[in-house]
Amino acid sequence: MSERADLKYRMITAFQRRINPVLRRLPFQTVLETVGRVSGQPRRTPVGGRRVGDSFWLVSEYGERSQYVRNIRANPSVRVRINGRWHTGTAHPLPADDPKARLRKLPCMNSMAVRAFGKDLLTIRVDLNT
Repeated sequence: MSERADLKYRMITAFQRRINPVLRRLPFQTVLETVGRVSGQPRRTPVGGRRVGDSFWLVSEYGERSQYVRNIRANPSVRVRINGRWHTGTAHPLPADDPKARLRKLPCMNSMAVRAFGKDLLTIRVDLNT
């Protein structure tokens, strides 16, 4: 990663560390809960995405560098809070999927932010247990 891209990544993650604790407390913010790969503790991350049938789709703005993607790789069992209700499921990173095309099908505001700030986009599908 270039020096400029690394600086951008560090600035955005520093901002997210401050805003995410506030966002994940909002009752109708969509939240992805993974299990920490080292700690084993639940880790909650506000995300943008969309439920389509029995699946929830999202795009990680930093792909494999995202901590929640690393947690998914270690343990794909997750929970997703959608419209204030928790759902269990299994997450699947989909490197073969076109994340830019996927963003066009997801909520507009989040998709704009992911496109603006993201690098190495990665699609994630969560198969929800019904």
